[in-house]
Amino acid sequence: MVNSVKEELLVTRREDKILFARVQDGKIVQLQAEDSDGGILGNIYVAKVRNIVKNINAAFVEFAKGQMGYLPLTGQIAPIHTDGTPRNDDRILIGDELIVQVTKEAVKTKPPTVSCAIELPGRYAVLTRKNGIVTSVSKKIQDEDKRENLRCILQEYAGESYGFVARTNSASCEEMTFRREIEGLVKQYEQITKQGIHRTVYSVLYRAADGYLSQIRDSLGGQSTGILTDDEELYAQIQTYLEAGGLQDSMPLTLWDPDHGKMDAVYDISRTIEKVLRPKVWLRGGGYLIIQPTEALIAIDVNTGKAISKKKDVEKTFLKVNMEAVEEIARQLRLRNLSGMILIDFIDMKDPEHKEKVLQALERATAKDPVQTTVVDMTALGLVEVTRKKVRKSFYEQLKKGQD
Repeated sequence: MVNSVKEELLVTRREDKILFARVQDGKIVQLQAEDSDGGILGNIYVAKVRNIVKNINAAFVEFAKGQMGYLPLTGQIAPIHTDGTPRNDDRILIGDELIVQVTKEAVKTKPPTVSCAIELPGRYAVLTRKNGIVTSVSKKIQDEDKRENLRCILQEYAGESYGFVARTNSASCEEMTFRREIEGLVKQYEQITKQGIHRTVYSVLYRAADGYLSQIRDSLGGQSTGILTDDEELYAQIQTYLEAGGLQDSMPLTLWDPDHGKMDAVYDISRTIEKVLRPKVWLRGGGYLIIQPTEALIAIDVNTGKAISKKKDVEKTFLKVNMEAVEEIARQLRLRNLSGMILIDFIDMKDPEHKEKVLQALERATAKDPVQTTVVDMTALGLVEVTRKKVRKSFYEQLKKGQD
């Protein structure tokens, strides 16, 4: 068992799924499940445009045999055509063959979302295909000298149709290592785009790393992190992945020792999953949350429960429960991977300062989420609006059998 690390990444199997869990301070803060044969998120294909729907300004493209994708045309960059037909403009027409990348998984009745704006992620930087030169540095890097140095390096490598984003990890990266990765991303991009224009429809030009391997790559930061798995096959796959990227010294990889008991039991994996699948979440002080996903949005209701019992100063009690709810809501959004529009019905408070305190606390708590999360405002009815970027399915949907 790894006890000296600040963060642990657990990889195991659960029925026909590969399960990934992130543990911080002894508590699971993120869960992810994927089919054993991997997924399509991040993959790049040659797709054929089957239909264009003008009233929603979108196209539907077939990127694999029988697999349709939704391609928004709003703000679409110049597409890369593969059918050899000369173009005088950037229009997309029915029958066109394009290079597209899957940017969002299918959710319920909605097909996967695809884009012509290709992104290739590395450990320290992301190559992004945009109109014009685009370079940016993670907002989490606050050292201005470091930011300027990274920006200058990125501008050296930016091309006419692509730029780069320096990730948070780049702050602690040696310059030569940073440059080597960028050069590798450029080479990979050129291979995909130059070879892709000669490939037939449905060809896979790039296959993204499995979800759990991507999570490992994105976790290679400054803090001490260890990987644990109780599956020998997964251990070999992770070891190969780390060695291929020269990352084997970045974090310890350990095969779980059965003498310590079952990894599932030691880390409460199954019990945590059971709780995540329930709508009710208890708070420390006796209050509780009810989390209800719907087709259009996620509704979260904060209730006093047992917290109000025999309390004289009700307003202070309401504030205390709401503040406890803030931390738990931020954790549950990440744990359950809830995204899209989220409405939170906190316990109503009369004091405007208390309302502002809760809003500010929610902004601080959600700022820790690696997935872009925005606290919009409080409505006239006292509901707090939050948006969280939608990329993967919710954890509940990931676990569902027969889900593509």
